[in-house]
Amino acid sequence: MARRALTEQQEKFLEVLYDEAKGDIRTAMNLAGYSPKTPKREVTNSLAEEIADLTYKFIAHSSTKAVYSLYEVMSDPVQLGNKEKMAAAKDLLDRAGFSKVDKVEVKSKEPLFILPAKKEDDVEY
Repeated sequence: MARRALTEQQEKFLEVLYDEAKGDIRTAMNLAGYSPKTPKREVTNSLAEEIADLTYKFIAHSSTKAVYSLYEVMSDPVQLGNKEKMAAAKDLLDRAGFSKVDKVEVKSKEPLFILPAKKEDDVEY
């Protein structure tokens, strides 16, 4: 997929959004040189796809820290704040696509047979 051309200001905004601005739209706009009078929605609407892509990547990059947090809880299970740390790590990992796998086992006393579809000439009207 070809990347669309962005202005220098838009590029700078995206560059600082999840870095220096720490996700704050107005701060990123200021760092990119937008006028303080420019509405946030004007910038975010025009860059919605790029912001969504950066958000997904930020979550993916943060998932390693979440896994490490879970490991720390296992190493020191009585540490204060572990419950909150576990909840935050689990939520972030779920959003990154690393959710718990649920297995469903289906049992039946009688076997189930799946018959092939009827042919057009086998159907009686």
